[in-house]
Amino acid sequence: MNRLQSWSESHGNPPASTHEVEQARLEFSPSDQAPHALFAPLHYEANYAYPLLIWLHGPGDTEQQLTRVMPLISMRNYVAVAPRATAAETASYGRPKTYCWSEQPNHIERAEQAIFDCIEAASQRYHIALNQVYVAGFQQGGTMALRLALKHANHFNGVISVGGSFPVGHQPLSGLDALRHLSVLVEHCRDSEDYTTEKMCSDLRLFHSAGLKVTVRQYPCGDEITTKMLSDINVWVMEQVTGATSESSSQHSCFRLGEFN
Repeated sequence: MNRLQSWSESHGNPPASTHEVEQARLEFSPSDQAPHALFAPLHYEANYAYPLLIWLHGPGDTEQQLTRVMPLISMRNYVAVAPRATAAETASYGRPKTYCWSEQPNHIERAEQAIFDCIEAASQRYHIALNQVYVAGFQQGGTMALRLALKHANHFNGVISVGGSFPVGHQPLSGLDALRHLSVLVEHCRDSEDYTTEKMCSDLRLFHSAGLKVTVRQYPCGDEITTKMLSDINVWVMEQVTGATSESSSQHSCFRLGEFN
């Protein structure tokens, strides 16, 4: 499934109201050259340098997924930008076109260019803390986020993969010396058919072999994004920004995974 789980009061504070979403600045660039969505927080302060969150949408979607995830991550803490994936999917009659992230070399290069174009677009429009840039993604978007953050670790403080596996092929760990500072959050769906617990455990060994700082959280759900996953992204990123990471929030062993309801 490729959906945001419907809101439940058990997840804590309700999502932002429609009025709040309208108050936030949300812009779309339909340009065929570099289509993207750009989000500025509520009560944007031009004198404050905001962390930048780059969101790579999942398959069967577009950059407009940003409009659904940001109210559940944070309406106030970030400037956010979402490029459109590079590969068009076959659309059913009467349905809008959707896109996915391909692992072919030419698509990886296009994704890389799209992300840096988005960083530039966000920086030109808003006050960004370029030493606090985070890239996150869902499923294929999570895999691409990992690939590009590992390749360009000096440009990112952290990377978040929601249900996306470790990238395979094209030497994802070629720049080991630059990876020591990169923080990684892996949000795993316990009942996933696409990314099983066994595969995630295998990937975790690769993270450790690279000496990466990895937090792994497992959620009782299938192949989907839940509201708890999104709120936890906010907590984790703000811990990185403030340097207040709590020991209890990190899980470094596959056999000590915490489950987050």
